[in-house]
Amino acid sequence: MGRSAAPGSAATSGPVPCEGIDVAAYTVPTDAPESDGTLEWDATTLVVVQAHAAGHVGLGYTYAGPPAATTVSSTLAGIVEGRDVLAVPAAWSAMHAAVRNLGRPGVVAEAISAVDIALWDLHARVLGLPLSVVLGPVHDATPIYGSGGFTSYDDQQLRAQLEGWLAAGLPQVKIKVGRDPDADPHRLALTREVVGSAVGLFVDANGAYTRKQALAWAQRLADQGVRWLEEPVTSDDLEGLALLRDHGPGGLDIAAGEYGYDLPTFHRMLAAGAVDCLQADVTRCGGITATTRVAALCDARNIDLSLHCAPQISAHVGTAIWHLRHLEYFHDHVRIEGMAFDGVLHPEPGGRLRPDRSRPGHGLELRTTDMERFRVA
Repeated sequence: MGRSAAPGSAATSGPVPCEGIDVAAYTVPTDAPESDGTLEWDATTLVVVQAHAAGHVGLGYTYAGPPAATTVSSTLAGIVEGRDVLAVPAAWSAMHAAVRNLGRPGVVAEAISAVDIALWDLHARVLGLPLSVVLGPVHDATPIYGSGGFTSYDDQQLRAQLEGWLAAGLPQVKIKVGRDPDADPHRLALTREVVGSAVGLFVDANGAYTRKQALAWAQRLADQGVRWLEEPVTSDDLEGLALLRDHGPGGLDIAAGEYGYDLPTFHRMLAAGAVDCLQADVTRCGGITATTRVAALCDARNIDLSLHCAPQISAHVGTAIWHLRHLEYFHDHVRIEGMAFDGVLHPEPGGRLRPDRSRPGHGLELRTTDMERFRVA
């Protein structure tokens, strides 16, 4: 005998086939020029997937280029259409098998992530349940930290952003470093002046340093009260990350992983002892299905996992992660998701995002009309 359906949900006594997949890409200009230690940009592209079944629509997304939308429409849609939306890991497995010759890391992994998120949202909506409940919560909310502090910002812009995070009650903040090392001591001092001594200070070099430079900067950063150094060297250099982790100053955590696109990458990072805290991006690593598997790798080693960006979906996923550290509340994604979706979550006092259990799925609805002017695919 099948499970009784929740009010407004479809009967679940048998499979609920996915009836179709829609995809669109939207390129949104930034509100100011942005840069980090190794990259400059003036726009961000959001790829949105909508999956349909039993009168419900599930929504997923990734931050990637328009080719990710092409991968969804040309390959992945045909794989998942007709599959049971109550068996999302089976669809995830089928997508992975189908892209063998496309090259899974990068754009293809991002496309799979968006579809997987849409299917999990659809799964929850069909059942009439919040996504965080379907995933099995360990926590009732997800801690966040403010992230931005771009190297392209002048003092006034940096100060304004930091003050905004303080006003929102965020207990930790992160700025970019490494593009102009001579300017970084001033930017760090300004940040500490604005946020005070009680707020945690993080930095992200985005792989801008060599190993020896990173070792020298690690000590300087620790002396200024920094407690999180992200990608001091490229995340491809596992030996370099491990060097920093083993020989850097005590109290300064080394973090990386946001560019992990498959489970073997995360396994190698952990096996190499490359990080004190692993990062994973649910919109890059293969979606919710993959993120829960990355979390299990961390659980097995008693290593914390920090979720990278995409706060409106990551907030729900974070509640299901046992060794959760926090979630990156990244300026660009906060801004874009606020423009693109109804039903967004806002920080509560103490700096947490709490999923709304009164809404099925993750509760987001695409503002199709508002976003049409940004559509590129």
